[in-house]
Amino acid sequence: MENKKTSFVAVLSLLLLLLIAFNGASIFSIKIPYPEYVAGDSRNLVSVSSSLSNLMYALEEENPSVISKTYLKLQQKTVAGGGDFTSFNSAPYSMQDVEQQRQHRMSLVKEETPSVISNTHLPLLRKSHSLPLESEDFPVKTKKLFEVLTFIEPSDRLRRGDFRARVKEFFSKNETSCKVRFFMTWISPLHSFTEKEFHSIETLFNTHPNGCLLILSNTMDSNKGRQILKPFLEKGFRVTAISPDLHYLFKNTMAESWFYKLTRGDLDAGFIPFGQNLSNLLRLCLLYKFGGVYMDTDVMILKSFSKLKNSIGAQTLDLSSKNWSRLNNAVMVFDKMHPLVYKFIEEFALTFNGNKWGHNGPYLVSRVVSRLQGRPGYNFTILPPTAFYPVNWNRVRNLFRGARNVTDAKWLRCKLRQIRSQSYAVHLWNKQSRHLRVEEESIVGKILSSHCVFCNSSTNSIVSKE
Repeated sequence: MENKKTSFVAVLSLLLLLLIAFNGASIFSIKIPYPEYVAGDSRNLVSVSSSLSNLMYALEEENPSVISKTYLKLQQKTVAGGGDFTSFNSAPYSMQDVEQQRQHRMSLVKEETPSVISNTHLPLLRKSHSLPLESEDFPVKTKKLFEVLTFIEPSDRLRRGDFRARVKEFFSKNETSCKVRFFMTWISPLHSFTEKEFHSIETLFNTHPNGCLLILSNTMDSNKGRQILKPFLEKGFRVTAISPDLHYLFKNTMAESWFYKLTRGDLDAGFIPFGQNLSNLLRLCLLYKFGGVYMDTDVMILKSFSKLKNSIGAQTLDLSSKNWSRLNNAVMVFDKMHPLVYKFIEEFALTFNGNKWGHNGPYLVSRVVSRLQGRPGYNFTILPPTAFYPVNWNRVRNLFRGARNVTDAKWLRCKLRQIRSQSYAVHLWNKQSRHLRVEEESIVGKILSSHCVFCNSSTNSIVSKE
């Protein structure tokens, strides 16, 4: 009997020792310092019960503000230490700066991490829920952004500073004869300026011999760029290229704060080519500051714009209601400081997304007009698709093709008749048509032959290559 009692006590003691050892191992394997989690420790941890897992996801949903607040403080401190946001020549951060900021972030996280997280033995957050306290590609993306800005705007402060004076001089010199002000933007290399762009300017001056064209471009504002425009100047047409001053163009609009955030790294430029999105903003600022007509370089003009006032064109219609379903910003006509253009700029600054094509362009003007159409104080006209977009982007190749058969010939005649009677301009959707050849007897060919300025000249000899 005594031996049985001794055996029972021994077994019970062994079970207690095993239980204590198991609990100790569990605590040791799960409880790790919080800073190691922030630094991205990838060690696998022992999982806990489903109730703790649920608590973890509850914390993710309900308590992100404390950590997000820490991140915002860091960003604000970085901005406060910045200089003049118009200095674009070099990236604001070196690799040493980034490392120092990382160390500083780590120390702040140690101080400000809420106790409910640091004292709770929970598994690591899933990677998709991790906060972007640091980004390995941030210096690279910032450097690329500043390279684009340096390319768009001259590094010479004197050239940048006299933008307003040059624009004023250009328009005042031609004030009596400049019946319609046209604007284009060209933020590409000179070698990309081809005969198609040259033909676009030809149609402009063919229909507006007393018009003025200002091209906002750093590359065109050069000796080689002036050689491209020289044939028009020799014929007496009023055209010039001026390098943009972004600070002046954005001043006193919401674009100013947007650009400040962008250049300080507080806003992601996205993967859409930044020049494309910047062009969407520049055209709005040009119209707001000066008033006139903005047109893309892939637009052919067929009629005078002199009677158009505060107008934007619909790209597509809803077949059932016959109302517009989408607008486009490739051609816009607005007075100086028009309230709708201000709202366009405001929408750009507040909803900018560099990862969605068209979000900051055609979709932007569509969103704003859908909200403001019919409200007092916003007087503007929405023109039907035939005004500027008689053929949608997915059928633009039909404008470049000659007739293949009788059916083609009939369609081309009807379409050309419609364009000549109803269209002010034709958008050629360069992204889809830039590699297309203008065939004989095509609609584009016939329009160019009837709206040319250098009708007996070879375009290839006029358009210089870089």
